[in-house]
Amino acid sequence: MNNSITDIPGIAVGHWTNLEAITGCTAILCPTGSLGGVSVRGASPGTRETDVLSPSNRVDEIHAIMLSGGSAYGLAAADGAMRYLEGQGIGVKVGSSVVPIVPSAILFDLGIGEREVRPDSESGYHACEFASSDPVEQGTVGAGTGATVGKTQGPQRSVKGGLGSASIDLGEGLLVGALVIVNAIGSVHDPGNGSLIAGPRINKSMSSSIDDLISGNSFKLPDINGNTTIGVVATNAKLTKAQATMMAASSHDGLALAIRPSHLIGDGDTMFSISTGEQGGIDGYGDMNRIIAGAIQTVSLAIVNAINFAETIGGIPSVKDL
Repeated sequence: MNNSITDIPGIAVGHWTNLEAITGCTAILCPTGSLGGVSVRGASPGTRETDVLSPSNRVDEIHAIMLSGGSAYGLAAADGAMRYLEGQGIGVKVGSSVVPIVPSAILFDLGIGEREVRPDSESGYHACEFASSDPVEQGTVGAGTGATVGKTQGPQRSVKGGLGSASIDLGEGLLVGALVIVNAIGSVHDPGNGSLIAGPRINKSMSSSIDDLISGNSFKLPDINGNTTIGVVATNAKLTKAQATMMAASSHDGLALAIRPSHLIGDGDTMFSISTGEQGGIDGYGDMNRIIAGAIQTVSLAIVNAINFAETIGGIPSVKDL
């Protein structure tokens, strides 16, 4: 195993990265027969094609997920993914045509680079072209290129966020993997012991965002409204849409373990889920609980990896350079 979401057979990940404009997008391609779920918990989300994932709606297929910088403009990257998949003949069959299902979510990164340059349809197409099942490139790449964390002292005192991934083998053939773009108001903490990993910079040290907010020693909105953590959890288990939705919802516990606080007014935290179905049906509540636990753990570990792999860019230092 390579400790990334591509440990799930059939999952492929590709990035389009613009280091000059400090933005990018990331495509997660799904194998045939996959279905998905979604859970939106932040108060400032930017999403596309999320309603189709509801268990009450008809379409059960999912073909890719697009995660993008560029704020709402970045939703255009999903157009490129649709065009790429259509060219491969992948999508819901509608007569002689196919309609690819590509749910998408964006984050706000317009404050760090060239705000006039955003991921577009061509960017999304190229991200799909670059997709592979190799270990996922992490850090300042793809949708994580312009991500930052720890903004309760203002964006100028933030630390570099990024893209992280992790996976776990639950035994008996069950696998769970996660990919997360970390761009939070909150600070990042070790999910095990709670120690601070990345937070607002004050002189030569860092502070905890949750302490800043509780004490009132923080910027007020709209000064800290450019944020959002987005991601995907995937399993090879065969889930129903309702179970996939539950996995997506539970994965937010991984955010809460590692990002403190998460789900704030200026965050648009959104988590997708993918069930490839390769492993067959799960065995009652026991297996489902294990999958939920795996989703929570891999999300929290992916968040830590995003910070540890990040590189300094645009005047925002990585933790490696502090």
